[in-house]
This record gives sequence, C-alpha cells and structure tokens, in this order.
Amino acid sequence: MRVGGAIERPWADPDEWGALAKELGYRAVLSPVDYLASAEERRAYAEKAKELDLVIGEVGAWKNALAADGAERSEAIEYCENQLALAEDLGANCCVNISGSRGARWDGFSEDNYRDDTRDLVIETARKIIDAVKPKRTFYTIESMPWMVPDSPDEYLTLIRDVDRPAFGAHLDFANMITSPRRYAFRNEFVAECFAKLGPWVKSVHGKDVTIDHAYPVCIREVMPGEGTLDYRNVARLCEALGPDTTLFVEHLPDFESYRKAAAYVRAQAALAGVAT
Repeated sequence: MRVGGAIERPWADPDEWGALAKELGYRAVLSPVDYLASAEERRAYAEKAKELDLVIGEVGAWKNALAADGAERSEAIEYCENQLALAEDLGANCCVNISGSRGARWDGFSEDNYRDDTRDLVIETARKIIDAVKPKRTFYTIESMPWMVPDSPDEYLTLIRDVDRPAFGAHLDFANMITSPRRYAFRNEFVAECFAKLGPWVKSVHGKDVTIDHAYPVCIREVMPGEGTLDYRNVARLCEALGPDTTLFVEHLPDFESYRKAAAYVRAQAALAGVAT
C-alpha cells in the first residue's frame, strides 16, 4: 500500500513539491494542480511524481453536483468533468467527489438527500460526467458520506450497478460510514466488510479514525489515525490485499506536522502487520 495526504505548506515548483512529499514520507500524493494548469505544468508534475515513485492517487472535484440552484449545479458538473479529464491526463487512480446535497450546505445533511428522485439524480449526474470525458485509465468515484448516497457498502454496490459505467469506481471512506453505536461496536468487522464487498472497485482510500463520546443521543467523532480505536494493522492488510499501489490518504488535519504524524502512525502499523508502505 502507499500512504499519502495533503502537504499544507506552499511550494513554487515540482521540485519543492516533491521534496515536501518525501519529507512527509509519502508514496502517494494528491494532485498538485487543478484543471487550469497548462499542459507543460501538468507534464512537469507528472514527471516529478514518476521520478520520485509517487502515485497520484486522487484528483479532487469538491463541488455540489446536486445543487438545487440550476446554475450552480451546471457549473459544478462542468468542474467535475474538467477535473476528471485532468485525472485522465495525469494518470491518477481516480477523480473523487461526494454525491452532493440538496440542502444549503454543499456537503451537509438534508432530508431531501434521501428522496428517490435525488438518488436518480446522483446516477444521472455520474453518468453525465463520465460520458463527457470517456476516461480510459482513471475512474470517477464518489466518497461515501454519513448523510448522503452512498452511506453503506451495500448501497455503494447498488449505485455501481445502477450507474453502469466501466469508469465508475469506488472511493472508500470507512470512517464516514461508522454512524451508529452498533456499527461502532463492530467497527473493525465493518471495515473488513467494506473491503470485502467493494474491493474490486476501490480506487483509493481515506484513512481516518473514530472514537465515541458519552453524549446523547450519540456522538461518534472523527480523529486522526492513532487517536481512535480502529485496528490500523488490519486496515493495512486489507489495503495491501487490493494491490501494492493502493493509495490511502490521511486527511482533515490542521498542519504539516499533523500530516507527518498521522502518516507515520499508519506506516508504523503497516510495518507491524508486515505490509510495505
């Protein structure tokens, strides 16, 4: 498996970017550019990644492709198409977005997120983005989320079937789906279930941890790997079983040193499990 994450320090060129990635111990990286980058800039970063044996695991497309406002939705879909084309150009493992929200916050809860017509819109939108680009070496994926489609591995499998496009893959964020006390109680078994069911389609993984507070009605919090209760030795084994170039990205951390610490913890647990990172 390959561990990576954000960098959270500025860089001026591919050499500085590559040096920071190596300082963090990364062997997987997020795309350092967006679709506005020139062909020359894209090529320079792709060549630097290859030189340093870094896999570009994800191109982010973090826009609300389900926005209730028509103009916002059209703009988001166009952005996703451009980012997917960038992922294809860079040879990234995937382009990743969330399905989106029908509420006021692009990544937030809304009752309307669970309507049948919203799910139909998720399917229609994924098809539209993929069909506009027709990627051959990358995949469009949707990060699993607590309060929108898909919020379980079974629902993700159904979504893959219904989108019905070879270039639609799975992005696995198991922490985002640990959303009830019962699921938390069997959290390590649930992580294994996610890999067992979605493994053939997984293109990248987010590595986070979880803990539960004594609060009513329930409070399950995301924390950095090593500060929660997930078995990261087993996570490493499960990632490695998908292939040695499977990318796992630590995320949602405040600064460079936090990313260094989280990535180091994951690598240390992988080493204890006999998994090379």
